[in-house]
Amino acid sequence: MTAVATAGAGPLQDRRSSLVGDVVAVFWREMFLVLRDPFSLIFSLVQPLVFLALFGPLLGGSIDPAALGGQSPLQWFLPGVIVMICLFGTGAAGSNLLFEISLGSYERVLASPLRRSAILIGRALKELAPLVVQAALIVVVSIPFGFVLHPLHVIVGLVLLGVFGVGMGAFSYALAIAARKREWMFWAVQQSLLFPLLILSGMMLPLENGPRWMQVIGAFNPLTWIVNAERALFSGSFADPAIGWAVLAAVLTCAAGLWVGVRQVHRSTS
Repeated sequence: MTAVATAGAGPLQDRRSSLVGDVVAVFWREMFLVLRDPFSLIFSLVQPLVFLALFGPLLGGSIDPAALGGQSPLQWFLPGVIVMICLFGTGAAGSNLLFEISLGSYERVLASPLRRSAILIGRALKELAPLVVQAALIVVVSIPFGFVLHPLHVIVGLVLLGVFGVGMGAFSYALAIAARKREWMFWAVQQSLLFPLLILSGMMLPLENGPRWMQVIGAFNPLTWIVNAERALFSGSFADPAIGWAVLAAVLTCAAGLWVGVRQVHRSTS
């Protein structure tokens, strides 16, 4: 009996020691579930295009052309749309977890030898995967309308957004686990936090045109630095100081989200 247990402990120990392997396993499990429902995937691709088509024409009277340095308003607006997609996608990620908890499939995942942090990271990356396709689609569609593509800068911007999105997704999962017996609480807290973060980041409209108190609060909003950095990167600049602050905000958000998420998972299973 001891020999069998010892023999089986080798692969199990190796599996536990590979965080990257666990993340990849969780990611592909979640992506398989997404690919089984192509309608939601198609809708997620069409939605940002509709938003861009309806909101984009309003930019002309809302943004001072001099502030854009002669660039197309899309150069300012498109990064905000991509950040918004990331924010809503990862912020609502916990709703899928609530559904799995109700079906009992989440408990089966916890019974596997996967690292708790790998479960959170893999699931959050699944929420970010469609972002890459959405961003590519939006950028390609926007090029004929004046958007100038800087491929390397866009890739760096998406990596930065991915780090931030993992943290936001982990926070969303932690909230879902905490509210698993009262689902309405998840949506109440999520909506109460998400929209102020969005508005006070200058994502859709520049904060410079708003009252002073909004500008002050926006300066302490980590999402503001992410949005400013994405706009600098999509405009082809690596020298903007906002990029350094955004890297710090993204890393701290990712670390804090995973710490809170892992603690919440351990509390729910102890």
